[in-house]
Amino acid sequence: MALEEKRPPVTPMMIEEEAALRNGSRGLPPGPWAEAAGPRPRTTERHIAVHKRLVLGFAVSILALLAVTMIAVLLTVRFEECGGAAADGPPRAGGNGSLSGAARQPPGAGQPPGRPEEEARGGEAAEEEEEEEEEEWQRRRELPPWARPRLPRHLRPLHYNLMLCAFMENFTFSGEVNVQLEVRNASRYIVLHAHRMHIEAVRVAEDKLAGGVRVARTFFYPQTQVFVVVLNRSLEVQRSYNLKIIYSALIENELLGFFRSSYVLHGERRFLGVTQFSPTHARKAFPCFDEPIYKATFKISIRHQATYLSLSNMPVETSVFEEDGWVTDHFSQTPLMSTYYLAWAVCNFTYRETVTKSGVVVRLYARPDAIRRGSGDYALNITRRLIEFYEDYFKVPYSLPKLDLLAVPKHPYAAMENWGLSVFVEQRILLDPSISSILYLLDVTMVIVHELCHQWFGDLVTPVWWEDVWLKEGFAHYFEFVGTDYLYPGWNMEKQRFLTDVLHEVMLLDGLASSHPVSQEVQQASDIDRVFDWIAYKKGAALIRMLANFMGHSVFQMGLQDYLTIHKYGNAARNDLWNTLSKALKRVGKSVNIQEVMDQWTLQMGYPVITILGNETTDNIIVISQERFVYDSDTKPKDPARGDNSYLWQIPLTIAVGNTSHISSEAIIWVSNKSEHHRIPALEEASWLLGNINQTGYFRVNYDIRNWRLLINQLTRNHEVISVSNRAGLIDDAFNLARAGYLPQNIPLEIMRYLSEEKDFLPWHAASRALYPLDKLLDRTENYNIFNEYILRQVASMYLKLGWPTNNLNKSLVQASYQHEELRREVIMLACSFGNKHCHQQAATLISDWISSNRNRIPLNVRDIVYCTGVSLMDEDVWEFIWMKFHSTTAVSEKKILLEALTCSDDRNLLNRLLNLSLNSEVVLDQDAIDVIIHVARNPHGRDLAWKFFREKWKILNARYGEALFMNSKLVSGVTEFLNTEGELRELKNFIKSYEGGAAVSFSRAVETVEANVRWQRLYKEELFQWLRKSLTQ
Repeated sequence: MALEEKRPPVTPMMIEEEAALRNGSRGLPPGPWAEAAGPRPRTTERHIAVHKRLVLGFAVSILALLAVTMIAVLLTVRFEECGGAAADGPPRAGGNGSLSGAARQPPGAGQPPGRPEEEARGGEAAEEEEEEEEEEWQRRRELPPWARPRLPRHLRPLHYNLMLCAFMENFTFSGEVNVQLEVRNASRYIVLHAHRMHIEAVRVAEDKLAGGVRVARTFFYPQTQVFVVVLNRSLEVQRSYNLKIIYSALIENELLGFFRSSYVLHGERRFLGVTQFSPTHARKAFPCFDEPIYKATFKISIRHQATYLSLSNMPVETSVFEEDGWVTDHFSQTPLMSTYYLAWAVCNFTYRETVTKSGVVVRLYARPDAIRRGSGDYALNITRRLIEFYEDYFKVPYSLPKLDLLAVPKHPYAAMENWGLSVFVEQRILLDPSISSILYLLDVTMVIVHELCHQWFGDLVTPVWWEDVWLKEGFAHYFEFVGTDYLYPGWNMEKQRFLTDVLHEVMLLDGLASSHPVSQEVQQASDIDRVFDWIAYKKGAALIRMLANFMGHSVFQMGLQDYLTIHKYGNAARNDLWNTLSKALKRVGKSVNIQEVMDQWTLQMGYPVITILGNETTDNIIVISQERFVYDSDTKPKDPARGDNSYLWQIPLTIAVGNTSHISSEAIIWVSNKSEHHRIPALEEASWLLGNINQTGYFRVNYDIRNWRLLINQLTRNHEVISVSNRAGLIDDAFNLARAGYLPQNIPLEIMRYLSEEKDFLPWHAASRALYPLDKLLDRTENYNIFNEYILRQVASMYLKLGWPTNNLNKSLVQASYQHEELRREVIMLACSFGNKHCHQQAATLISDWISSNRNRIPLNVRDIVYCTGVSLMDEDVWEFIWMKFHSTTAVSEKKILLEALTCSDDRNLLNRLLNLSLNSEVVLDQDAIDVIIHVARNPHGRDLAWKFFREKWKILNARYGEALFMNSKLVSGVTEFLNTEGELRELKNFIKSYEGGAAVSFSRAVETVEANVRWQRLYKEELFQWLRKSLTQ
C-alpha cells in the first residue's frame, strides 16, 4: 500500500469571502437590482417612480459593495501581518510557500481561549435558535449530535492541512486548519472536537471551486468538548467539502495538548513547546475529529523564530526563511494516521543521527549539553538496531523515512510513541555510562523497546476504540522483554524478568474485586483514563505471552505478521487479531478457536486459582478445580448479579511430575470446568506435582498441604530440579495465597529457607518483591523486630558469600555478569533494608568518604541503596549534602536516585519539608513530585505525613494531574496501599465522601486494598508472629 493517498487540491478561497468571514458578515444578500432582470413593462409615472427607487437602491448597493471591498482589503493586510510588536514578527515575504495570514496572527498576550465570534455575534437570536433546535431533538427523543459521547458518523476527514505560528515570547500560537471532508450521510451539522481555544473564523466550501456553503452559526458544547458548525443547508452525500477554521490558543504551562517546558543552559532559562495528544488532547491544539477511527493524512507547516527549530512526524520538505528572523517549515504529508499520534515541537535542541540498513534516518534531539556529553548515544544506537529487529520479526518495513527521538525535561509519561517523533522524558532516554547503573540502563532500554514496538502496534495498526487499548499497550509491554532479549540474549528477560516485573505485579492488582476486564466498555472521553492502567499494559502482555506459548512462538509470529500486513494504515479490534491467529494455527494443522478461549480472559476481570488435589482412593487420579482468586473474599463483587462462583476460564494448564532427582516433561491439560478429574501417569507416593510450568499461564496454582511439603523438601534438598522460573513462581504464589487466606501463613516463610543456597537472581527477586507488601503490613507493629530478625537470618549467609561490588567507574556499563550483579544488588538491598549491621556500616563509610573527599566512589549498581541507607542512618548534614548534590548534578539518572534518597530520612521535619518542596515546579519537576509523595508514604516514619499531605493538597494535586493518564491513579494507590489500621480506613472513607474531583475508580480500589490490609491484620497477623517466634527459638 502506498504511504500516502492522493487527494484533490483544496478549493481556493475568495479574498472577499474571507474578509467577510473575518469581519463577522454572513454574506451580502442579493441586491434590489436582481429583481429587474426580466422584460420591462411600458413606462408610466408609477414605473418611473419605481425606477427611481431602483436606481437609488442600485447606487446604495454599489456604495455598500465598495465599502465591503475596502474592509476586505484592510483586513487582508491585517492578516498578512504576523504579530506586529506582540510577536516580534513583521510581515512575511510572499510566495507559494507562505502561510495564510490568519495562521500567523498572534493572539493577544495571555488571551484566554474564548467562545467563537460567530456565537458571540449571534446574541439572543442565536441562543433562541439553539434552544429551539434542542427542543426539536427532545421531541424526537434523540440526543443532538453534539451531545452524544461519540462523534456522529455522517462525516469522515480525509486530509488536514494545518498551518501554525508559534510565539514563544508570550506562549501563544495561532493556527489555520483546512479539513477535507467526505459526506457519508446528509446533515447540516459539522461536529468535531475543539477545546480551550478561540475560534476566529469558520468557512465551509465544496471542492472544485463550487463556492461556499453558508454557515448559519457556530457554538462550543463543552460537555463533550466539541465545536459545532450549523449550516444553512445539508451537505450532500458522497460529495467532499473543505472546512476551514482559523483559531488561536495558549501554549499551556501544563502536561497535555501543546504545552511548554524549560531547562537551564549556561545560567539562562530556555523554553520549548511540545505536544502530548494521547488519548484525547489533540483537540486542544487544533479542531479535529479526535477519535482513533478517523484516520486521515496530515500536512503540517510551522512558523517560528529562526532561533528555534521545529519538528513533526515527517521530515521537513522546504523551509522558507524571512529577513526578519522568522522561518516557516513545511513538512511532508503523513500516511493515514489517527489524530493522537500527530506531534510537533518547537525547541532549540541539537541532535546526533544514525541510519538503519533500510535507510531510515534516526535522530536523537536533546539539550545541547546532553548531546555534547554523549548522553543520547546509547539510545540512538539501540534504536537503529531495534528498528532492524522489528522489521525482520514482523516482516513489515518501518513506514516513515525518519524517526526522531526527542528528550524533554517535562512530560506526563515515560514516553509517547508519536509516529516518527517519539517524545521521552529525559530520565527515560538519556544515559551517562560513567554514572548509570545496570538497573537504569535496563529501564532506558525497555522504554525505548516499548515505544519502537508502537510504531507497528499503535501507529501503523491502531485499535478501533479505546476499549481495546491493550491491543497496542499489551503488545508493546510484551515486546519490551522480547526486544531486550534481542539486544542482550544472556539476560533471559522474557523467560525470567517478565515474571517478577509483569506477571507477579499485575496479579496483585487483578486479584482485587474492584479490578476490571482487559477489554472494557468506554462510552465517552471521561471514561478513557480508566483503561490506561496496569491491567491494559501488564495483564495484556501476560495474556499475549500465554497465547504465544500455547500456540507456539513460530506460529504466533507468523500470525502477527499476517495481522500487521492485513490491517496496516488502518484500525483493528481484538476479533481481527483472534481470527488472524486462528487462521495461522489452521495453516499448521491445529484447530483452536482463539476467540472462544481468549474472550474469557479479556472480557472477564480477574484470574483463576487452580487447585490440584491428590485423590487418596484412586491411584494416579488428581482433582483439578478452578475459582476466581480474590485477596479479600468478604468484598462484595463489582457486579452483584455475578458472584465469583460464576467465573470460568479455559485454562491451558501445563503440569509435570517430579521426585528428588528428576522432573518429567510437561503435559498440557485444558481445564474448562469448575472441577475435573484427570489421570496422571507415574504419580508415585514420593512424587510431587508442579503446575503452570515456567509460569507461562496467567493464573495461580495451589496444592494440598502434602504436595506443598514435598515441594519445600525438594527445594531444600536439590532446588535445581525445579526450573528457575518455577522456583520464583512457587515463592510468589505461596506468599499471595497465604495473604488471601488460601494457605497457612508459615508456608511461604518455610519456602524462603532454601534461599541461602539459591544462586540465581530471579527467585531472590521474587522473594524480595513478595516480602515487600508483607513488610509494609508489619513495619509499624510492636513485634516487627521478630519478622525483621527472621528475614535477616535468611539473607545473612548469601550476603557474606557475595559481598559488595568494587568501584566500576572504568568498566563497561553492560557487564557480562548481569545476573550475578543483580543478585548481589538484591541481597544487599534486603540486608540494608532489614538492618544488617555490616551493610549499614559499609553504606555509612561510603557516604562519609564521598562527603570528605568530594569524590563519589560508590559502586554504580548500589548507589541508590547506599544513598537511602546513609540518609536514614546519619544526621541532617547528610540529608543537606544529598539535597545539594541533587541540585548541582546535571545527570538525569543521578538526579532521580538522589531525590528518592531524600525520602528515606527518619526525621519527620525533613520529610515534611520535602513534601512541601515537591509542589514547587522550579525545585522538583511536575512528573517527579508524585514519586516524592509516594516514597515518603512507603517510609514508616512518613506514611502518616504523606497521607495527611495528600488530603490537604488534593485539590492542587488533582488540578495538576487529573487529566494525565496514570498519574492520579498512581498517586492515590501509592499513598494509600500500605494504610492498614481501622482509623486509617475510616479517614480514607471520610475523605472520599468529602473530596472533589475525579479518580473515583482509584479511590474505590484504594478502599478495597486498605480493607484487605485491615482484614489481614485481624485474621492472620498473630498466626504469623506465633510461627516466627517458634521458628526463631528452634
